[in-house]
Amino acid sequence: MMTLFSLAPAEIKPIALILNILVATIGSIQFWRAGHFSWRLFWPFTILSSPLAFWGGYINLSTHLFKIIVGIVLLFSATRFLMPKIATEVTQEPSKPLAIVLGGVLGFLSGLTGTGGGIFLTPLLLLMRWAEVKKTAAVSALFILFNSVFGLLGNLSATKTMPTFVLPLCVSVIIGGCFGSYLGSKKFNAMTIKRLLSVVLIIAGLKLIFD
Repeated sequence: MMTLFSLAPAEIKPIALILNILVATIGSIQFWRAGHFSWRLFWPFTILSSPLAFWGGYINLSTHLFKIIVGIVLLFSATRFLMPKIATEVTQEPSKPLAIVLGGVLGFLSGLTGTGGGIFLTPLLLLMRWAEVKKTAAVSALFILFNSVFGLLGNLSATKTMPTFVLPLCVSVIIGGCFGSYLGSKKFNAMTIKRLLSVVLIIAGLKLIFD
């Protein structure tokens, strides 16, 4: 949405990371209390992702390159929402060295783009059948939280600035999140919401790449 309103990359990244922290904190607490979180699956992905998220957050790309990378990420996200239902049978968890390496790559990308990394980790866990849906959601939520915190710290270390209008957005995202979760769980069809969101992501992604 920020790209559709042509905000500068210097403002998009820290704002996105802050909102990630807010929402991922709520999600992490909910899934933890529901008993879906797996520390054994979480820590290998996160041990290297957090410091690399700091590095990614510290790096400030040129506006043109930032738009292309984030545009690709948004288009990837859109295809994920348009995918048919993924099989949820779990085969086995990944080896620890593989999870550490993959987590590091995802952590760097999350800090670089301000996405938190969950948009990559979630489909990866499901497609590789390393975890079932609720465990994936629980692990991804805390993964996003850790990476967003370290990515934001890296960004603040490099820029020494914070967009002044972030506080109203935090209030807005809490209100919108509560209202949206009610509509999504009680009123709207989940597939309809995903398809509408995919359209928004495609428009934003193409706008960034070809603008």
